[in-house]
Formats: sequence, C-alpha cells, structure tokens
Amino acid sequence: MFILSFLFFLTATLYASVGFGGGSTYLALLLIWDVPYFIFPVIALFCNIIVVSGNCFNYIKAGNINFRVLTPYLASSVPLAFIGGSLSIDKEFFEIILFIVLTLAGTLLILKFKSFDQSIKVYKQIPKIISILIGGFIGFISGVVGIGGGIFLSPILLLVRADSAKNVATVASLFILINSISGLVGHFTKTSVINEIYSYWPLFILVFFGGQLGNFLNLKVFPVKILVLITSVLVIFVALRMGLKLLI
Repeated sequence: MFILSFLFFLTATLYASVGFGGGSTYLALLLIWDVPYFIFPVIALFCNIIVVSGNCFNYIKAGNINFRVLTPYLASSVPLAFIGGSLSIDKEFFEIILFIVLTLAGTLLILKFKSFDQSIKVYKQIPKIISILIGGFIGFISGVVGIGGGIFLSPILLLVRADSAKNVATVASLFILINSISGLVGHFTKTSVINEIYSYWPLFILVFFGGQLGNFLNLKVFPVKILVLITSVLVIFVALRMGLKLLI
C-alpha cells in the first residue's frame, strides 16, 4: 500500500498541475496492483473529486471561468456519467476499454501539450449540438470506467481554440468534478462497492496533499506545457504497461 499511495500522490501532483484529477492513471495503477476491478472506478472517482476541488477553487478565484463553453458539455455528460457508472461490465471488457481510454488520452495530450501555454486571441464557438454530443459521449465513457473526462475535453477545446488555455483548464476541472460526482453516484447504486472503499483511506489522504502541491506547481513554478508533457508521457507509459499485462 505504501508504494501505491506514493504513486497516487505523484499522479495527483502531476494531474492537478494541469487542471486534471488523475482518474485514468489511478485506474491503471489499481489494475496493475490487482485491486478488485469492481471497486477501483469508485476509488478513482473519489480521488478525482478530492483533487479537482482544489483546482476549481483556485481557478475560479482567479477568474478563469467561462460557463458559456462549459454548460452544453455538462448538460449531456452528467446524466450519461450516472448511467455509465450504474452499469456492471465484465472485467475483461473493462480492461480493454481502460487501455483504449489511456492510450487515446495520452496521445491527445502529447499532441497538444504546447497549446496549454498558448495565448489565443481569436476563439471559435462550437455548435451546441456538437458540444452536447461530445459531452454525452465523454460522460458515458467516464462513468463506465471511472474518470472525470477532462483529459479528453481539454485537448478537444484547445484543438478547436474554444477559449484561452487558462479558461480551458478551469472548464476541464469543473467538468471533471461534476462528472465524477455523477459517475460516483451511479456506481453507488451497486451495493457491492460501498463497503469496500474504507480500507483505501491512505490513497485519499495522499491525493489531497498531491493535489495541493500540483496547484502550487501550476500557479507558481513550472510552465504548464512542461507539466502536460510529463503527464502525457506518464499516461502512455501506464497504458503500455497495462497493455502488456493484458497480453500476458
């Protein structure tokens, strides 16, 4: 548990530094450590909530929020995150979905890491129906596997130049927070998970401190694009490690 707790701390630090919660990497680490698969979406979502709560507070306090961009994505993602979280799926299918999610997330981040420090002057408005469809898809997948979805939404918003990098980070943090709560409620409809999370309390404490450190690194120390690059490499490494585990 000590090594796993330290890795959760490191993950929370890196992800919080770029406005994310770390759910995708928490899941992969729990899989590598052979934690019962039906419980680790709940652990990952709860850790997400702990980490991004601090992100949201700091970003909103700094005035980096654009509800016009956020609202259409949340409108569809929240109910579908709940539905996804309430579903029970086989372990093998879950692992395949998680491997795909990690690979796509790491690839998106490494392709767009430079955009996280760009000063965009001209913003483009995505049609609301497209935003709703994207939000719904991300929300459903997030609920099923136990992530907040910001790791997908943020690169998409940066790719289409929907807003400034700072505002996108805030949108992603709020998206993760609200979707994680919705997905967690969905998972709690399954009676098998509620009584299993208490033995993992050290993870929750460590991600809290990691999240606070990550916020400090974001606001005070390193360029955001460097932290995004480090995070993307970490995600891809864990995805490859998990892929090998699936093949063996």
